[in-house]
Amino acid sequence: MSQQKNQTAFLLSTAILLLSIIASAGGLLITGLYRDNDFVKSAWFTNDLITLMVVSPLLGLALWFAQKGSLRWQLVWMGMLAYNAYNFAFYLFGAAFNPFFLLYVALFSLSVAALIFGLANLDVTHLAQRFSPKTPVKGISIYLLVIAIMLFLVEGGMILGYLFTGVLPETIVLTGHPTSIVFALDMALVIPLSAIAAVLLWKRHAWGYVVGVVMLLKGFTYGLVLCLGTALLAYSPAYGKWDPLMPFYVIVVVGGFWGCWVLLKHLQE
Repeated sequence: MSQQKNQTAFLLSTAILLLSIIASAGGLLITGLYRDNDFVKSAWFTNDLITLMVVSPLLGLALWFAQKGSLRWQLVWMGMLAYNAYNFAFYLFGAAFNPFFLLYVALFSLSVAALIFGLANLDVTHLAQRFSPKTPVKGISIYLLVIAIMLFLVEGGMILGYLFTGVLPETIVLTGHPTSIVFALDMALVIPLSAIAAVLLWKRHAWGYVVGVVMLLKGFTYGLVLCLGTALLAYSPAYGKWDPLMPFYVIVVVGGFWGCWVLLKHLQE
């Protein structure tokens, strides 16, 4: 990144880091902040916990080392921005109106802006040249494509089920919302971007490495949210059973971490 444009992305990301700590800590500590039903409150609790304990520290480390010139941490930085954009879209569009509404607006907007600045000003060609020719891109590409297909089949199956039967998917009924923010974000962003990353990475296209790491990191971190949330809900009165998709969530976490580790390991600083 050029120094001036890097500074813009850095300042935006620093604001995101501070505001996300406030939002997640507030969600965990302020009684009565969330006005949603118990099922949704449980989701906010796990989101806040992973954001505070995993994502914020990773974003802080990424900002520190990226400023010192680390290529690996520049990609981690972009991945954490992608997580924040995706995560706080849920709060902004899905949480019952609460005192943190303007905070969610700021976090979502800043995350999108920082991600645009950061990605647009990465020296993608230079980054791609720093990856070893021995980088096992095909295995990671297959993983990304399989995840995209599985996610499409799971959520698409629920959508088609409603079209043919008129019965709302259970996940929508449990939230009490009129629609599914999860379906909207996954169908519009996660699935197509994962598939695009898989194809570009297979071809060793420069952007394939970047988008691949970003989607793997997003999958790893948000997969942690899903795993923890599923475990908590299994023992809570709000749900009281294990989500049958738990094995899929575990695959997303393990595969996301593995794929990201392999790619960054083959990136020569």
